[in-house]
Amino acid sequence: MLQIKKIFAFCFLSLLFISYEAHALTTKQANNLITSLVEDINTIINSNKPPTYMYLDFKTILTKYGDTKIMAQKVLGIDWRRASIRQRQDFQKAFEHYLSIKYGKRFREFLGGVITVTKSRKVNSVFEVISIVELNNQAPFEVRWLVASKDGTPKMFNLFIEGINVSSSEKTEIGAMLDKRKGNINQLITHLWETN
Repeated sequence: MLQIKKIFAFCFLSLLFISYEAHALTTKQANNLITSLVEDINTIINSNKPPTYMYLDFKTILTKYGDTKIMAQKVLGIDWRRASIRQRQDFQKAFEHYLSIKYGKRFREFLGGVITVTKSRKVNSVFEVISIVELNNQAPFEVRWLVASKDGTPKMFNLFIEGINVSSSEKTEIGAMLDKRKGNINQLITHLWETN
């Protein structure tokens, strides 16, 4: 009986190890994700498309490479807990729209420039991918991307533009928007959709 228990325990631990390995993220995977993301951004910012179409392209990139659910949860903070499932879903979609417009405008400023991934490293349980933005008539600056994985698929969940933590910055702004609406999440969702 003891031998059977040992065999069962060994099999169970082996399965856990295999599962962990399958879902473990590597520096190479994180680097590849951001390299592909950056290539797509470079294509968009040099496409000469009208702003509206560029923002739609940025939203596609955001949802393809980013963990927008985690982003939305972090910026809504403790109010995420009291939100209904429907409100969480609606907020996530509205937040995607808001981000694609806001940061689409920021990346449009990079027109004619190039973003280049330079290095990647593991920082605690996540990965940091560092890129350099080179623009005409401006000094180069860094954009740092944070990447993690919960189900084996690497996703970007935050970035630092010139040292500014986008997640923290947005949490402050979203919090102010919600306070202005006296905590009404539905009104906040409507407001985010009105971003243009």
